[in-house]
Amino acid sequence: MQQTVELGAGGRLVIPAPMREALGMKPGDRLNVRLEGRELRIYSLAEGLRRARAIVRKFVPEGVSLVDELIADRRREAERERKDAENG
Repeated sequence: MQQTVELGAGGRLVIPAPMREALGMKPGDRLNVRLEGRELRIYSLAEGLRRARAIVRKFVPEGVSLVDELIADRRREAERERKDAENG
């Protein structure tokens, strides 16, 4: 899908309706705008989050919960601090 658009006053750019619809973008949505070489890449915050999760997922083994690991780590640290405090 490609369309020519005009850059408006103040640098405003209107994303054509068919493109917004295809990307699920709605008025008021916050978007990421990134310069890559001499091109602008525009995507939703939700798409940015989806991409970030996909990157992290490559490094997390199947069945591992990062949340559970973080909680366990925090509990171990709290226990260590408690023991240190008891021992002076």
